[in-house]
Amino acid sequence: MPDFAGLSHFWVYLSASPLLGLTLTLCAYLAAQRIFALCGASPLANPVAITVALIAGVLWLSGMSYERYFAGAQFVHFLLGPATVALAVPLVRQLPRMRRALLPLATALLAGSVTAIVSAVAIAIMLGATPELAATLGPKSATSPIAMAVSERLGGIPALTAALVIGTGIFGAVVGTQLFAILRVRSDAARGFALGLAAHGIGTARAFQVSPEMGAFAGLAMGLNGALTALLAPWLAPLVMAWMG
Repeated sequence: MPDFAGLSHFWVYLSASPLLGLTLTLCAYLAAQRIFALCGASPLANPVAITVALIAGVLWLSGMSYERYFAGAQFVHFLLGPATVALAVPLVRQLPRMRRALLPLATALLAGSVTAIVSAVAIAIMLGATPELAATLGPKSATSPIAMAVSERLGGIPALTAALVIGTGIFGAVVGTQLFAILRVRSDAARGFALGLAAHGIGTARAFQVSPEMGAFAGLAMGLNGALTALLAPWLAPLVMAWMG
C-alpha cells in the first residue's frame, strides 16, 4: 500500500520550502517532454507550451501565488544566462559557413527585424489598439530582457510584452517547421535563421531539436535580432504610429 502519510508529510515540507517552485517546474517539463515524445516529436506538442499550461493549472488549482512559485523557480531562471552563453559553442562550429553567407544573413536580419517591428505596430493600430499597446507589441520578436527594456522605453507595458514574447516564441516553434515545408525551404541554415529571428529562444530550442546546424543559425539570429531591435524599435515604432495617426 502507498505510504500516504509519508507523502503528506513530504508535501507539507515541500510546500513550505522554495524547492516547491523548482520541483514543480522540473516535473512539469519532464512530463511535457514525455508527452512530446509520445506525440512523435510533433511541434504541436511543444514542451514549453505544455509546461506553461501544466504549471498555470497547478497554480490555479492550488491557489499558490506566482511570487511564491517563483521563489523556487528562480533557480531555473538563473540558468537562462549560462544557457544563452553556451550557444556560442555551436556558433563557433558553424563559423566558416556563416562567414561565407555574411551578406544574405545581414540582408535577412535587417528585413526580418524591420518587418517584425513595423507589422506588429501597424496591425495593432489598424485594429484600434492604443499607442501604449502598440508600443508593447513592437519588440515582441526580440528575446525577453531586451523586449521588456525596449517596451518600457517606448511607453509600453513590459510585463505584457514578456507574455507576448513567450506567445510569439511558442507560436513560431509550433508552426515554423510546417511553414518551411509548405514553402519548400530545405536549407537548415535558412530555416534556423528565420526561426531564431522570429521566435527567439523558444524557436531556437525547436531548431536544435531538428539539427545542430539549424540550431546554430537560430541562435545567431536570436542574438543579432535582439541587438538590432534595441537599436531600431525606439525610433521605428513611434514613426509608424505617427504615420498611421
